[in-house]
Amino acid sequence: MTTTTTCYFDLPPRLSPKAEPGLIAADERHFAAIAGSLEATLAELRDRLATSRRAPGGAGRAALDRDLETHRLTSRLRTLGRHGVDLCLGRIVPADGSDPIHIGRLGLTDEDGEVLLVDWRSPAAEAFFGATHADPMGLESRRRYRWTDGRVTDYWDEVFTSSGLESRAALDDQSAFVASLATNRSDRMRDVLGTIQADQDAIIRAGSKGALVVDGGPGTGKTVVALHRTAYLLYSDPRLGHRKGGVLVVGPHLPYLSYVSGVLPSLGEEGVLTCTVRDLVAEGADAPEEVDDTVASLKATAAMVGAIEPAVRLYEEAPRDGLTVETPWADVWVGPEDWAVAFDAPAPGTPHNDGRDEVWDELVEIIVEKHDDAEADAPHDLLRRVLRQDEELVETFRRAWPLLDAGDLVGDLWTVPAYLQRCAPWLSADQVRALQREDPTAWTVSDLPLLDAARRRIGDPEASARRRRRRAAEEAEREQVARVIDDLIAADDDGEGLVTMLRHPDIRQNLVEEEVLVRTGPDMLAGPFAHIVVDEAQELTDAEWRMLVARCPSRSLTVVGDRAQARHGFSESWQERLRRVGLTSVEQASLSINYRTPEEVMAHAAPVILAALPDANVPTSVRSSGVPVRHDDTTRRDAIVEEWLARNDEGVACVIGDPSFVQIPRVRSLAPELVKGLEFDLVVLVDPHRWGSGVRGAVDRYVAMTRATRELVMLTTPG
Repeated sequence: MTTTTTCYFDLPPRLSPKAEPGLIAADERHFAAIAGSLEATLAELRDRLATSRRAPGGAGRAALDRDLETHRLTSRLRTLGRHGVDLCLGRIVPADGSDPIHIGRLGLTDEDGEVLLVDWRSPAAEAFFGATHADPMGLESRRRYRWTDGRVTDYWDEVFTSSGLESRAALDDQSAFVASLATNRSDRMRDVLGTIQADQDAIIRAGSKGALVVDGGPGTGKTVVALHRTAYLLYSDPRLGHRKGGVLVVGPHLPYLSYVSGVLPSLGEEGVLTCTVRDLVAEGADAPEEVDDTVASLKATAAMVGAIEPAVRLYEEAPRDGLTVETPWADVWVGPEDWAVAFDAPAPGTPHNDGRDEVWDELVEIIVEKHDDAEADAPHDLLRRVLRQDEELVETFRRAWPLLDAGDLVGDLWTVPAYLQRCAPWLSADQVRALQREDPTAWTVSDLPLLDAARRRIGDPEASARRRRRRAAEEAEREQVARVIDDLIAADDDGEGLVTMLRHPDIRQNLVEEEVLVRTGPDMLAGPFAHIVVDEAQELTDAEWRMLVARCPSRSLTVVGDRAQARHGFSESWQERLRRVGLTSVEQASLSINYRTPEEVMAHAAPVILAALPDANVPTSVRSSGVPVRHDDTTRRDAIVEEWLARNDEGVACVIGDPSFVQIPRVRSLAPELVKGLEFDLVVLVDPHRWGSGVRGAVDRYVAMTRATRELVMLTTPG
């Protein structure tokens, strides 16, 4: 085991009793071993990565294996490189007298096979998070570390047995968890591995089957719990690995995604995709909100998304009239029954444009068989080429099963009243008129679920053209290879040896250069995903839920939200909402303790939401900041911010509701609807009484107030 003179404890003078060698010497030795093993592991990974990158690229499976190994090594190196000895979160001492177990962000073993760190997600680490005095889970004691710049600047011990007391543990009146709540915020959410509570850990380690709703008010830690649950599931459930579909995290807005971006990498997971609902559709980047609430409500329903299916079906109706197909070998009749057989060729669920080629191929085979029946003795390959050049046949097929574009189809619904009425017969005449607009492609946020459904049902309009180009390229390449082979064989003097192998059809097939074929990359957000995490889920409409459910065939989701924070209201239960959109297996876990927002702030925020939603689940704060909520006028805005910056060398603040405030370092400027999921040491609200009335206004004020972890200032324009 590696030894070192480095001191890994840097306790301030006020904590000098904790610095006694009898309390920390064993930790110092273990940290030294971790440092030595980590250094050796990183060196080995760098060598292996260099070897992998120098290895021949090869082709086929060999190339894929090399790329996967390179990716795995790079990911492991990057993950380990994020941390030093602070990989260690704490230790647990079993009551049975066995050796202490050190818990880490990742597992780590030394060169002799000794386990130095147990991964926090493993079963052996469960007691570190779940043990309570009511259920010690076989522990004598537990220690948690606070790390600052690679040194332990504090630690906390909890004991569960009398023998733990006798071991001279450094006991504190203040737990590690409560102490962490008072620390300054930053512009990135931090993981909470060192302070996960038992109720939170139970949610993190819950199984992945079905949908789990994590319901909780502001400050209950539901977001960070969901992110830790994501890392845990990727580690513990092989069905959810990146090669099995992976995990998608859907957040409410871009500031949220930026804020949580570092959590999963710090937990050892690099490959999780994050996005907003807008990001799922290309048109989402520039789409404004729907200005008409009635129109927005109509488009928000699952029924409206369901109108896409009949809209597409109208373009998949077999011709009712037959036609005679004339070829150099015979004239054959293609009747309505033949068209019907061809139109049944695509399997259920095949996108319209993909099915188009299958219908054509089936139609051509029907005509080829009719030639065989007529004993026309037509060469099949040549006959198929002739049929592709038959203008009447091709035009009839094109009208019967045209290539479709999602934007055109949805745009027609908003510009052709009869088309919309036929596809959505439940709409009244007034509702049909309300949904019509002059510009069919003036996309709004409310259009995105329909565009997404149409794109998934229709498929890529260019796919068929690419397949035709691919087929033409293959045929041209094979013809060229065939000519080369024939020339080589003709030049062979004795007709024997290696050249004769070129007569084998498999050789001819394999000689076609695949790189001439047109390729396209998949849409990274199209799915399918093995698991989806949805934060601020109370805001999603039924139509938006359909977008996510379509990407998650496993129906395995973590749903995070608070019904009291729904800007458009949320009168039903989570089970009712989710079952309506196709999620039949729904479990709910509730968090009711507000760890983030001090009681001074909650005393002002709670009446705001309860006035609009009397049954709102307002969480109970567990701490006080000692700073009362301040009221002032807007002329003091800049002075208040400057005073706070002067008093605080660390931490972050936010001015909410004043677009004229230009953000500066450590002080952001955001609209009320863009602060969900965020937290700041100081929050300054500008004229919150002007943010609107009803449920939406109350929710915006409640959410904005509860972003404060220390100070809240309410500003009002004078007069």
